Amino acid sequence: MRLHAIVRGRVQGVGFRWFVRELASELQLGGWVMNRHDGAVEVLADGADAAVARLRAALERGPAGAAVERVDVLDDEVPAESNGSRFTIRR
Repeated sequence: MRLHAIVRGRVQGVGFRWFVRELASELQLGGWVMNRHDGAVEVLADGADAAVARLRAALERGPAGAAVERVDVLDDEVPAESNGSRFTIRR
């Protein structure tokens, strides 16, 4: 399963990317997370359905200090590449 999502709210400067990377790595997902210029965080994750679902649920709450307003799932805009079995933070 693949998830491509944009997380909006107070999600930059609060450790959101590291939160996502750590959880995705624990769940053995491939993909990446990055800050966007508009203040949102973008996530692309590939892996087992249950693991992707757990990451999706975690995006709704984020780490302590974050204030997630919404998570937009982009079913029709999924980039073709991820990182195989690695999950990284993009700059």
